[in-house]
Amino acid sequence: MGNRLSKIYTRTGDDGSTGLGDGTRVPKDHARVEAYGTVDELNSAVGVLLSSDLPGNIRAGLLEVQHDLFDLGGELCLPGHKAIEEAFVTRLETLLDELNEALPPLREFILPGGSSSAAQCHLARAICRRAERRLWTLARQEEVNPVGVRYLNRLSDLLFVAARVLARAGHGQEVQWKRGRNTG
Repeated sequence: MGNRLSKIYTRTGDDGSTGLGDGTRVPKDHARVEAYGTVDELNSAVGVLLSSDLPGNIRAGLLEVQHDLFDLGGELCLPGHKAIEEAFVTRLETLLDELNEALPPLREFILPGGSSSAAQCHLARAICRRAERRLWTLARQEEVNPVGVRYLNRLSDLLFVAARVLARAGHGQEVQWKRGRNTG
């Protein structure tokens, strides 16, 4: 691949606009820019999580997720482009089922935490939910690939289950919400 950016600053965004992949200029707070910007933020949060000591299957799955999220960002940056496929969703579901199989059933809500890596995973999950909301906002205005929305929905489920696994790793524990603890 040749040089993609020969100069990091261009000054073209100083007027509050940015360029999409097809050359169209849009405001920096356009729903499409919000969507791919939040996907980028999610990818960064997954990168922070990957800096932790993780079980091999979670690490491998999250590395694939980072590539998928980069593809999704590209898809969103280039109107009409499709890069996310149903097989990506199926891959998430397979790992989700594998991780969930060893977990006890949920009896109460889980608070974000339990370990550093579990907390990072919960943060990525929350950002993923926001990315999904941003895609829905865009989908109400323009056509988007519905597989990308399903992908983010499934990814947030995967991140929740991975956080449960990580909280329990090394004899740690999940932090359960205590109902009514402040009453009386």
